[in-house]
Formats: sequence, C-alpha cells, structure tokens
Amino acid sequence: MTKIQEISVKDTAIRTMKVGGVDYICITDIARQRNSLEPNAVVGNWMRNRNTIEYLGIWESLNNPGFNPIEFEGFRNQAGLNAFTLSPSRWIEATNAIGLVSKSGRYGGTYAQRDIAFKFASWVSVEFELYLIKEFQRLKEEEQKQLGWSAKRELSKINYHIHTDAVRANLVPDEVDAYHSSLIYAEEADVLNVALFGITAKEWRDANPGKKGNMRDYATINQLICLSNMENLNAVFINEGIPQRDRLHKLNKIAIQQMTVLEEVGNRKLLK
Repeated sequence: MTKIQEISVKDTAIRTMKVGGVDYICITDIARQRNSLEPNAVVGNWMRNRNTIEYLGIWESLNNPGFNPIEFEGFRNQAGLNAFTLSPSRWIEATNAIGLVSKSGRYGGTYAQRDIAFKFASWVSVEFELYLIKEFQRLKEEEQKQLGWSAKRELSKINYHIHTDAVRANLVPDEVDAYHSSLIYAEEADVLNVALFGITAKEWRDANPGKKGNMRDYATINQLICLSNMENLNAVFINEGIPQRDRLHKLNKIAIQQMTVLEEVGNRKLLK
C-alpha cells in the first residue's frame, strides 16, 4: 500500500508519496494555486506546452530505460498546435513514462517525480515553488531523523540480546523456572532503565497508562545511543561478577557523562 503524506505550503495541502523509493508530489494539488475549482485543467494546459513536452521527454530519456521515444517525438511535433491536447494518463500510456503517475480514488490526482513537480510549480508560481521546495526539504529532514531513530532502536535491540545472554550465563541458575527467570531478566533491564531514565519499567507504565509499548519506544536518539552502550557495558560488568548495586552506580555515572557529551555535540550542530 502506497503511503500518502501531506505537507502544507502557503495554507495548501500538498500530497506526497513514494513509488519504488522515489519521491512524487501531487501536481493536481499544486494546480489549485491557479484554479481551485478545475486543477486538472491547469495540468492539461501545462502539458500542451512544447517546453513541457521537451522537458518530460528529456527527463524520461535520462531516467527511464523503457521510455518510448517514437511516441514522444509525435507529441513534440504536435505541441503548440491549437488542436493539441495531452492528458497525463495519455502521456503515461503512450510513452511508458514513469515521471508522472495518475491515481484514481480517494487519493486521486496526478503525481510527478519531485524534479518535474518543482518544474510545474515554477510554471504555476515561482513564489509557490520556493515555498514548496523549502517545505519538502523539511519533510525529508524529518524522515531522516526517523530513520536514524529506527536504526538506533534496532541497534539497542541487538545489544539487548548480548545483555540477556550475560544475564542468563551468570545470574540465572539452571534450576530456576521460566517465570522466575523472567523476573531476573526484568530486574536487570530495570538496572539500565533506572541508570538512564531514572525510573523502572513499571513506574513508567503507571505514569503513562495511555501509551503503547515501553519507555524505550519513546526514547530520543541520544538516549538510544547511550542505552546501546550501557547494555554492552552491563554485560561486561555482569561477566566480571560486579554486584548489581555497584553496577547501577557505575552505569548511572556513565549515562550522565555520555548524555552530557551527546547533547553538547547536538547543540553545537544546531548552532552551525
């Protein structure tokens, strides 16, 4: 299922989506800047333009191995004539184009690869194009932050297994049943929770009854980096036979030190 997102550009909702990992922007939404009642007519007028046909053809030639240049030449020869009309769906079907996508239904409209969409926005309004580019860049930055968070969360999960292996090898006696083993694992997980977040998992759940998941699902990237490091360190401390109380004290000092460094690095980046 294609994920549709929205950005707001000058109080206009502009839909975006990805097709095969490529960003597309709804030019039907952009066209409402010129004609809110008949945006498809605006797109149709743009596609009648010879410069538009040439731009689309060059883009497809550079990015689409399956592009049909013969049909493109036919459209280019007709472009500019009074009787010439061209819809996005006709262009896509005739030339096997991938730069435009025509969708029907709830999220219907014409979507264009972002370079083409910016070109169309410039034709509609240079001012609107600049606002669109700025807002689209903000969306991409947010996506990158989310990807970074997800990667750190996965790393934390991997290191969690290293941590639990150390607990199992050193702290769980062979004769302990599964229920009591789980209590030992939870207790050791709370050593990390208290050292970093200052509260246990139960205390967090009691304080946040409406939230799904656990406190680690709501951690910042810096907290996940620190947590990943602490899981490895606690595994080492457990293997060395350091008592839990001493480990908690050491881990808390490490957490404070690492979070201070990580936050300072982040602040320096923001000031640049």
